[in-house]
Amino acid sequence: MTAVSDSIVFRHIFSTPEASEIWSDQRRTQYYLEFEGALATVQARLGIIPEEAANAIKSKCLVELMDMQELGEETKKIGYPVLPVVRQLVRSVNSVQEGLGEWAHWGATTQDVTDTATVLQLRDTCSLVSRALDGIISALRNLALQHKSTPMAARSNLQQAVPMSFGFKIARLLATFQRHRQRLGEILPRLLVLEFGGAAGTLATLADTGLALQVQEQLAAALGLNPPEIAWHTERDRIAEVGAFFALLTGTCAKFALDVKLLMQTEVGEVSEPFAPHRGSSSTMPQKRNPISSVYITAISSTVRQLSAALFDAMVEDHERSTGPWEIEWIVLPQISTLTHAALMHTLELAEGLEVYPEAMRRNLKLTNGAIVSEAVMMALGKKIGRQVAHDLVYDVCRQAAADTSVSFLDLLANNDTVKKSEIERATLERLCNPANYLGLSEEMVLRVVGKM
Repeated sequence: MTAVSDSIVFRHIFSTPEASEIWSDQRRTQYYLEFEGALATVQARLGIIPEEAANAIKSKCLVELMDMQELGEETKKIGYPVLPVVRQLVRSVNSVQEGLGEWAHWGATTQDVTDTATVLQLRDTCSLVSRALDGIISALRNLALQHKSTPMAARSNLQQAVPMSFGFKIARLLATFQRHRQRLGEILPRLLVLEFGGAAGTLATLADTGLALQVQEQLAAALGLNPPEIAWHTERDRIAEVGAFFALLTGTCAKFALDVKLLMQTEVGEVSEPFAPHRGSSSTMPQKRNPISSVYITAISSTVRQLSAALFDAMVEDHERSTGPWEIEWIVLPQISTLTHAALMHTLELAEGLEVYPEAMRRNLKLTNGAIVSEAVMMALGKKIGRQVAHDLVYDVCRQAAADTSVSFLDLLANNDTVKKSEIERATLERLCNPANYLGLSEEMVLRVVGKM
């Protein structure tokens, strides 16, 4: 096993079949050949190479005709896979008619082919990412609406803070994923750009035809890409940007996973990952139901963040063609892309099947003996006796409630002399001390995020 995505045991956990296929030798080589076939077709149309040669080249641009073993051996010898691909292509075309193959790869350079293939692989990856995002967003919308008024404790510094709704918590996550979908739409026009400039990016080999820019534009159109405004052989911001986006995206998945892990704790028990027999079982403790998807998401996200940092190193390239930083992308992009899709699929599974326990949420709201609504009481008292005075009074009552749980926070307030003098009636105190009455704009904000308002 050379990578976790190659493992029979782990490949469906830290990768997906769809993403792995995109970054396989076969798909990459096929994109090399699509570039060569489209280039020949465009150049024949413009009268730069013979149409007969273009037809022959196009007919041989099939990955099934490539000897992958030879390609691997020649790549090790030469250092790059494009020249060995072109050599096999030329040989295959010449077998139809000697000499026609010599028109292949006309005016192109290795990095033109490699970068364009990488862009096509990233295009396919982003298509998978987009579909997963749509699924996650749909699942979170349903979850947020279902629990828009389900009261639970908000946590601050891992301590109970004030009440909120579970739907509000989910809607915040939903809003983040919606921003990620917007980011993806903004990134794609910058990412999906052809690379075709020749040795130093100046299109010098085709300049004498007067058709160099037309070749570039028509080649881009043939491959479904945008034409470049100028060569970007050593300007790698496009690649670094999509890597940074994948780090952001998996970071959001990991935030969701962390909250799920914390809420799954035995002492909390407010949600659980989707149930499947024996999933999360312990080999020695039969009672346990460990988080699994959340654990994978956490590990994947951390790895993607580390790997994406390497893409920023790859930006620091020398002059017009680099000596090493470019190859960093070859190493980390397949891993980043396959890991990201795996994280999204785990997140989708989590969002679609999350088990929510409102009764546990209500139970946990009572743990502080009523003090979780201390802010509500403080604000109401503050209108009568001043905010700071009310803060100090409620602080003391909270300490009493924590020290003696036989007396409720409500009763301690109702019996306090200063509270009595404030003329706040017990019925008002009872309303203030009901956590369900202090959800703020939880429901309204959920509806705003899901677009129902």
